[in-house]
Amino acid sequence: MVGEEDGMKNKVTIGVCVMEKKAFSGPMLQILERLEAFGEFEIVHFGDKVILEEPIQSWPICQCLIAFHSSGYPLERAEAYAALRKPFLVNELGQQRLLHDRRKVYERLEFYGIPVPRYALVNRESPNEELDYFIEEEDFVEVHGNRFWKPFVEKPIDGDDHSIMIYYPSSAGGGMKELFRKIGNRSSEFRPDVRRVRREGSYIYEEFMPTGGTDVKVYTVGPEYAHAEARKSPVVDGVVMRNPDGKEVRYPVLLTPAEKQMAREVFSAFGQAVCGFDLLRCDGRSYVCDVNGWSFVKNSHKYYDDAACVLRKMFLDAKAPHLSSTLPPTLPWKVNEPVQQSEGLTRQGSGIIGTFGQSEELRCVIAITRHGDRTPKQKVKLKVTEEKLLNLMLKYNGGRPRAETKLKSAIQLQDLLDATRILVPRVRPGRESDSEAEDIEHAEKLRQVKAVLEEGGHFSGIYRKVQLKPLKWVKVQKANGEGEEERPTEALMVLKYGGVLTHAGRKQAEELGRYFRNNMYPGEGTGLLRLHSTYRHDLKIYSSDEGRVQMSAAAFAKGLLDLEGQLTPILVSLVSKDSSMLDGLDNASIEIKEAKARLNEIITSVSKSVHNNSSREKPWMVDGAGLPPNASEVLPKLVKLTKKVTEQVRLLAIDEDEDLAESSSYDVILPYDQAKALGKTHIDVDRIAAGLPCGEGFLLMFARWRKLERDLYNERKERFDITQIPDVYDSCKYDLLHNAHLNLDGLDELFKVAQLLADGVIPNEYGINAKQKLKIGSKIARRLLGKILIDLRNTREEAISVAELKSNQDNNIAVPAAKEETDYHSKAYGKIDGTRRASFTSDMSMDQDEDDDKEPKYRLDPKYANVKTPERHVRTRLYFTSESHIHSLMNVLRYCNLDESLQEEPSLVCDNALDRLYRTKELDYMSYIVFRLFENTEVALEDPKRFRIEMTFSRGADLSPLESNDSEAASLHQEHTLPIMGPERLQDVGSYLTLEMMEKMIRPFAMPAEDFPPPSIPQGFSGYFSKSAAVLERLVNLWPFHKHSSNSNGSSPRKSRGENHKNQAEETSYT
Repeated sequence: MVGEEDGMKNKVTIGVCVMEKKAFSGPMLQILERLEAFGEFEIVHFGDKVILEEPIQSWPICQCLIAFHSSGYPLERAEAYAALRKPFLVNELGQQRLLHDRRKVYERLEFYGIPVPRYALVNRESPNEELDYFIEEEDFVEVHGNRFWKPFVEKPIDGDDHSIMIYYPSSAGGGMKELFRKIGNRSSEFRPDVRRVRREGSYIYEEFMPTGGTDVKVYTVGPEYAHAEARKSPVVDGVVMRNPDGKEVRYPVLLTPAEKQMAREVFSAFGQAVCGFDLLRCDGRSYVCDVNGWSFVKNSHKYYDDAACVLRKMFLDAKAPHLSSTLPPTLPWKVNEPVQQSEGLTRQGSGIIGTFGQSEELRCVIAITRHGDRTPKQKVKLKVTEEKLLNLMLKYNGGRPRAETKLKSAIQLQDLLDATRILVPRVRPGRESDSEAEDIEHAEKLRQVKAVLEEGGHFSGIYRKVQLKPLKWVKVQKANGEGEEERPTEALMVLKYGGVLTHAGRKQAEELGRYFRNNMYPGEGTGLLRLHSTYRHDLKIYSSDEGRVQMSAAAFAKGLLDLEGQLTPILVSLVSKDSSMLDGLDNASIEIKEAKARLNEIITSVSKSVHNNSSREKPWMVDGAGLPPNASEVLPKLVKLTKKVTEQVRLLAIDEDEDLAESSSYDVILPYDQAKALGKTHIDVDRIAAGLPCGEGFLLMFARWRKLERDLYNERKERFDITQIPDVYDSCKYDLLHNAHLNLDGLDELFKVAQLLADGVIPNEYGINAKQKLKIGSKIARRLLGKILIDLRNTREEAISVAELKSNQDNNIAVPAAKEETDYHSKAYGKIDGTRRASFTSDMSMDQDEDDDKEPKYRLDPKYANVKTPERHVRTRLYFTSESHIHSLMNVLRYCNLDESLQEEPSLVCDNALDRLYRTKELDYMSYIVFRLFENTEVALEDPKRFRIEMTFSRGADLSPLESNDSEAASLHQEHTLPIMGPERLQDVGSYLTLEMMEKMIRPFAMPAEDFPPPSIPQGFSGYFSKSAAVLERLVNLWPFHKHSSNSNGSSPRKSRGENHKNQAEETSYT
């Protein structure tokens, strides 16, 4: 008995002075039980009654104190007790007050040199107080001259207020997402109609950091221990991922050396040994955005073991230094960790072109995809001389009389609408007057401009843009009488609108993403989501700057990653914009013009040469392949049917036109909201029931058809414009799918005639024969081809590094110096990670050196992760673009062997696929080309057959429901959505295309890696997307040898991160 009492006296007393809800939580009990198991500590729980009611003098006396604030906790009483008894404090008490004020948290972090997002403070003494240093515009806020472009984050200064807002730019659809403490399965809500910031309190405004949809939570125990976990970010769709037990799914990840130093600094800054903080990983850098105070990891027995051991050492060093803090050989507790079910991956290759053994693993998926179903693209051109419009041009071009102006923002378009409303005649000219034809047409076009600008109720730059180009000038006296100046007297107004992703396009993209998730990753199934969550799936999504392409990419990502909610937050979080790679035809404009001229000759000629040549062995090799032999005879029929449809739409538009003419110019009933249509997932049943067209009003529908009718055939000159054939076909297809309820007589027949001609015209616009197709294709897709080769090369180099290191680990031999070849490739592909992409987070890049390592080695922590195959890694690169780039890329793939340097080689595409492509003609909405790279782990590293390429393509939307009348077609027709056709082979079954051969065939047409320009500094926000954070798992770091091998330039592995900073930058590659 006496011995037991002496044992108790010798124990170190640990007081747990926290609210009972926290003291008896699962993680706290797990750690306290482990501390007790050492036999060196006595745990004393104070309890709520003691903490809240009893005087501090009567509180239990302890040598070490665990005390931290939570709801209802009397921090000042705990401070008084600590001053009285002077126990060792795990977490300092006074410093905990800082954590309740975000301003003080950020000040403290900055004082200690810990990186935080760029931010500014808005302090209000009273709600809704107007501040002269705070400015809010449509797409930015400005605080003391510091501008934050949307998307930006708005945080209350109160650290206990978790209502955090993210505001999105109008070019991405606008709206706001509110983040909050988890409620059930939700952690955020998107509010599309909220565009103005809050004014009832004081807030921090900070730059939005694109993190690739993943957040990192870091948990420290003292200055030398930090555990990190990745989770799905609430900014993506707000749905909390939970396991079968209802716990949030998180995966442990390794911290970089710089991040570990940040954890030490957070401990020093706040004096909190046990605490948690939030880490944002963005563009190769890490930032602390919140410090939470006392926090424990949930459901990790390994963490509980570590935390107990670290705390034990802290307590003994502080109060019993005479006792050894060395850990016993065997920990005194026995805890059997529950084993999670692993993914059960197979090692099987693709089943599309043959299976190549269990030793083959998928390493990379690259997909180039066309956008989904859209409304027809429209353009209105008119010359304007009205003073109001000319003044508007000068207002927005800086008063330069010869400079053109682009109007895209809501304020600019509202100014134009106000001017147009005043200028549009209340009564249609020509009905009651003898106005000239040109005046009538001018008034009609102004009316069309007004109707387009009024469409939808609010503006979004993605859907409508106006150019004003000065054409004529005069000299006038300056206002001050000192000399002369130029004034424009006439300008060309060009309004572009339409081309909006429809509900059908969104559905197509989402379903294709779901198909990829379930079919493009052999042996994975839903395991793709697990790969992605555990940093073993390196995903990046790129888009051109067209709105329909961006939204298609976001919808695809939603299906691929099984996300929920609206597209705007997904778009901003996961999609990067690269217009230089995925936009434009400028590089091949001369060749395309030549091809169209030759195409016009062939079509309008009565010659039967195309028909006569079609019997050749390879019909795709002749000039004008695919054109109908009687094209010139079909053209008049196309014109006649177009007139017939246009007249019907004119009659339908008369009533709507009369109503608008008689109503007040400022009291228009807005018929359709295009901007909100991006969030639609279903057909607009109400408009269909009312007999109205989908996607536009009758006035604009008539304007669309009337323009086609006028442009297709010039009656005065008796000349056909064959470049209008694709547009007629486009309009037919749209109305047949979305406006069938209008019952336009002759539309079916017009569709068949237009399709017959378009199937020949569209492919030939990208080259009249195979060699010209190759030339045009290589010019348009040159940068994209270069990027694809970089993707494949990076994947191969990474896989080889992992294989070599794993082999060395298995053989227990020292790691050799990096190969010269690897070093060469690292440098050849270095310094090109960034591209000339305009950025949502525009100013962030200004503070970064171009030499920064943009490819951090983020990876899964295999010690803590319950994952069977931590070395499994897949790289996915998704490129979303328009029809021109799909045709161009395909033309290079199938005709690359026609180049003089490659004429001894067979085509990358087999004859069977060449024939199918010839008969395919159209690469419709959501058509795609996929490259998959497989590694055969049983083949020697130096063997070219180690890496195999598989190429497939899909024709995209299946038009058969529009061409048939069966019940299935009727059902699909009713949904207004065409299904996407599955992938087809571009290679013979069983064929083996090595990566080496692929590179040889493509390299002559691809932009060399060294020609990729360095990242430019964005000039303010221009409405597009910055590069998503590099969610990259560099597997070479899973082994202890990585610190030696990563220094390919021979630098010492003991050098600090700062010393090796420049060397690491040289190894950066475009990813």
